[in-house]
Amino acid sequence: MRTAPRNADSDARRLLARLVSIDSVNPDLVPGGAGETAIADFCSEWLAARGFEAHRLEKCPGRPSLVAIARGTGGGRSLMLNGHLDTVSCADYDGDPLDPQIRDGRMYGRGTFDMKGGIAAMMVAAARATAHGPLRGDVVLACVADEEHGSSGTEEVLESFTADAAIVTEPSHLEVTLAHKGFAWFDVEVEGRAAHGSRPELGIDAIAKAGHFLVALEELGRHLAQGPAHPLLGTGTVHASVIHGGEEPSTYPAHCRITLERRTVPGENAESVERELTAVLDRLADTVPDFRYRLVRGLHREPFQADPEAPIVRALTRHATQALGHPPVVRAEPFWTDCALLDRAGIPCLLFGVDGEGAHAATEYVDLASLDRLTDILTHTIADFCS
Repeated sequence: MRTAPRNADSDARRLLARLVSIDSVNPDLVPGGAGETAIADFCSEWLAARGFEAHRLEKCPGRPSLVAIARGTGGGRSLMLNGHLDTVSCADYDGDPLDPQIRDGRMYGRGTFDMKGGIAAMMVAAARATAHGPLRGDVVLACVADEEHGSSGTEEVLESFTADAAIVTEPSHLEVTLAHKGFAWFDVEVEGRAAHGSRPELGIDAIAKAGHFLVALEELGRHLAQGPAHPLLGTGTVHASVIHGGEEPSTYPAHCRITLERRTVPGENAESVERELTAVLDRLADTVPDFRYRLVRGLHREPFQADPEAPIVRALTRHATQALGHPPVVRAEPFWTDCALLDRAGIPCLLFGVDGEGAHAATEYVDLASLDRLTDILTHTIADFCS
């Protein structure tokens, strides 16, 4: 029997303060980071006390994700609410990052905005929507690990769980986010020939050769900016991120490696980017003496675009309009989120979350009025969609 959760310890503000106080820095970003164990334990206990069945997934030891389910009576649509438990580093935070402070209608602390505010709102909303008994459809909460690095948490969840639709509660300033960019990382390894610095006739300077590619990469970026634009996202972009080369001042460098990032829009993917980069590099190999290269594909994630007529988009937009007093802004994000993984798994989804500022910054806060509104909008959307 579920108990009604509209008491003090179920309020989204109180829950958020408790979540912020739990260190969950991603250890893949910060060696020795706390990871998600303690916060997953807390969320599991909180949700189990409210009648949810809790499933702990931990393919990578010390990096658990939690799936909590309020089973429906049958015949209704299931809805997954997805949010990540991990945060970025606290090292350069201005003040105590784990001591949530409230000032001028804002709560400050690491993760308040990105994205423990969304976690708190979806937990309280799911508890409220199911407080008086089960809905017809299942309500599924996916509190996942590792979104800030490799998204292994959502990938692991999708191996065993699905739903008819999903809402990712990443911060969106209470605006309906229906698209975001993807990305593809590549290494370009330019080959030279080592030789003593006094013997230029024997050496090939890999760093100097790599300079030709850097100029061509900048030109590619200008070309992309002038090309066809996605209506919400604009155009794709490219930039050089890291460069390594050389051994010491007195030697011609035999190798130079450039790591680059290509941000993609719907219609682009890692394969199309690889063809694009290969064309640039082949042109250099044909025109620059002694230019030799190897192109190596790294991590890549697909862009995301939702169907604006999907039932979950219509349902959330309707309840957001009622809560806000006007239709919500429809927007896109330049960064990547787990929406793309859910969409690829065949789960229609969108992104909708709190207002605030400071993701990954030295000061981070959530607007508390937006947290309350998000909780109410999610509560009504869950009850509507799963009824």
